Amino acid sequence: MIDLYYWPTPNGHKIMMFLEEAGLDYKIHPVNIGKGDQFKPEFLAFSPNNRMPAIIDRKPADGGKPVEIFESGAILIYLAEKTGKFMPPDLRKRFDVLQWLMWQMGGLGPMAGQNHHFKMYAPEKLPYAIDRYVNETNRLYGVLNKRLADRDYVAGEYSIADMASYPWIVPYERQGQKMEDFPHLKRWFEAIKAKPATVRAYARGPEINPTQGGINTEEQRKILFGQTASVVKA
Repeated sequence: MIDLYYWPTPNGHKIMMFLEEAGLDYKIHPVNIGKGDQFKPEFLAFSPNNRMPAIIDRKPADGGKPVEIFESGAILIYLAEKTGKFMPPDLRKRFDVLQWLMWQMGGLGPMAGQNHHFKMYAPEKLPYAIDRYVNETNRLYGVLNKRLADRDYVAGEYSIADMASYPWIVPYERQGQKMEDFPHLKRWFEAIKAKPATVRAYARGPEINPTQGGINTEEQRKILFGQTASVVKA
């Protein structure tokens, strides 16, 4: 049994997609980031960066004590190794998947996240910041589009690299992007969107957060964007 600490965000969706694709048993523990659940001591005990998703594997492969993991990329690698799915054992193919996973973790996710912040949530609209992150998101879309020109998925076969990137492409309109500008990316996007496991994964979001709202209040802004070291002090 996997305990999944989750809220329906791009990083949360990554793990849900894997769990549904792999058919693993899991239990969702909602972490309402707009209310500050991520700062509760019991959550910080195994997710010290006060971010979700995080998992606790109650039945690890070695039969030992539960395994606690935070950071979505690390979770995907762990689950892939646990199940032997969505990451090939071949050395070269494995690192092809891993390098594109790191590309998402270090590039697409952070840049698209800043795009969202300055376009949608910043109290002051700063044209330089908006242009900077919209343009960088556009560049990264171009990188992915080129990569997909001669293959169905990012690393050839469907893998955790695709599961990591897809949720960050879903809000492409909010990111100021036009899918028609990226035909190979569009084909990839539609193929993943149509997967039954993807449909099931995304259906869990409204169950957990029926309002599916964004950051609407000043209190929510302070919780999400006003953090300092004080929130994680021992």
